[in-house]
Amino acid sequence: MNAGFRRTLHAVAMAAVVAMLAACTGLPTSGDVQPGLALGASPEEQDFLPLASGPVDGAGPTAIVEGFMEAAITPADNWDTARKFLTPDLASTWRPTTGVSIDASAATRSFTSSVEDDAESANGDSADVRVTFDQVASVDATGAYSQTVAASNSAFVVVRIDGQWRIADAPDGVVIDESRFSRVYDDYALQYYDRTWERLVPDVRWFPRRATVATTIAQSLIGGAPSPWLDPAVQSAFPPGVQLARDAVPIDPDQVADVALNREALGLPAKTLARMRTQLQATLTGAGVQISQVRFTVDGRTLEAGVVKLIDDPVDGGSVVLKDGQFGTLVGGEITPIPGLTEEILASPQPIRAVDLAVDSSHAAVQLSDGHVWLAGDGSFDALDERASLVRPSMDPFDFTWSVPSTAPASLRAIGVDAAPRPIANAWPDASGVSAIRVSADGTRIAAVLVVGGQRWVVVSAVIRDDDGVPTELGPTEPLAQLEGTASGLVWLGSDRLGVLSDAEDRIVLTQVVGGPGTSEVAPTGAVSIAGSRTAAGIRVLGAEGAVFARSGSAWSESIVGVSILGTRAGH
Repeated sequence: MNAGFRRTLHAVAMAAVVAMLAACTGLPTSGDVQPGLALGASPEEQDFLPLASGPVDGAGPTAIVEGFMEAAITPADNWDTARKFLTPDLASTWRPTTGVSIDASAATRSFTSSVEDDAESANGDSADVRVTFDQVASVDATGAYSQTVAASNSAFVVVRIDGQWRIADAPDGVVIDESRFSRVYDDYALQYYDRTWERLVPDVRWFPRRATVATTIAQSLIGGAPSPWLDPAVQSAFPPGVQLARDAVPIDPDQVADVALNREALGLPAKTLARMRTQLQATLTGAGVQISQVRFTVDGRTLEAGVVKLIDDPVDGGSVVLKDGQFGTLVGGEITPIPGLTEEILASPQPIRAVDLAVDSSHAAVQLSDGHVWLAGDGSFDALDERASLVRPSMDPFDFTWSVPSTAPASLRAIGVDAAPRPIANAWPDASGVSAIRVSADGTRIAAVLVVGGQRWVVVSAVIRDDDGVPTELGPTEPLAQLEGTASGLVWLGSDRLGVLSDAEDRIVLTQVVGGPGTSEVAPTGAVSIAGSRTAAGIRVLGAEGAVFARSGSAWSESIVGVSILGTRAGH
């Protein structure tokens, strides 16, 4: 196991368990985008933000620090309330956006002070206050989330000014408890292009819910970079020298986001400007910012920029099922055969264990009862992989079928429709086992359930391809969550979330943000497999008795019975 991954696993081991137990559309490409939510709003509005209170007269050093930490979780007016706990000098220099430490609970924080917490009886004009807390995760200055379990502490210097204690020295950033993190911070997916410039790939970041979130997003996208694990598979349309010319992205009454760029943007090719505009518009509208379009300006003059055509994830065509001699898509209780494929599936020489449908439904990767993987469609049924102990196959949008033995993760292959296997370099070199794999709909990421050091992890890696789109290797392994039991299924739920059917003591469905925390819920009784969807709400679960369950509000509802195989679609 390489040292970097080993350190990461050690840091997140307990946090993933805590997260699981504690909880655990496309952009138009030929015209302007349509209005969404109110300016700066996320899908969950800011009405739920905690209210902060300023310092109480006569409060002692410990009470001042405790009050400051509570106020610091409210970002309104550039953390104005929290700054009232600080001396004037520190109030002007304290930087709350440099990072977030997420602890288990505000109730478990421990405060120690060098003086008694009584403003009247305390001797001297200075006090040292130390706060100890149980950290479970963090968000860095770029908004990237990571699970980090550690006993952490923060040191403060509090001084008396005009009879009142105020903080003269404090660490940058804020500390917030896990239960309130999702009320104050929201996930915003920065969009980057794949290597073909034809698809957008999300890179989740966490920012405070503020009216100025459009500015924060634009600053992060234009002046920032993709997450290190994702970087090998994506690219930005914004050239390195192009930056925002001002720290604001105003939105005019016509809902046009005015993005002022520096003079490096002058003279850029029309294709580059169109890609830049499309990338930023997709990021802002996906974040729920209400805009009709993005307008680039330099020195107050508009840069003419169009939009580019993108390949969008196809609309869900219904569940893919095998039931009583019928195979096809389930729509309205009826199974509709798939032309050119249904006959091949039903003529299989062995019972079928799993089916993964290609993007255009012209063919499918099929795993038979002996575990071997075949390609069905176009009037043929061809062997792709006859190695032992294969996990369920996964097709990608470029028609490659991904296959790997459960006991040999490094032997990962991508097999084209020509049945020629392509070995994938750098495939999880630290893992001793793999129980599930799934390639994303954009083809730039592969998720897996691995055994590393005797522990079972949900991980994700970038898929690196050559100039012809052929996959050649994986990027660094990014651990997301630790599982207590084995996994019966792994799917994508939209572009930035995973669904995992975990065989813990009670079977659960884990919904895991790629770049964030996970939430879990009890699976339907006897759950044996799952199928993904363009959205988390579209997940389907197959029970042992052949019933397919779908989400209905917060519960599971039975949609059809008698199903022997619940198939999946490429990318989901």
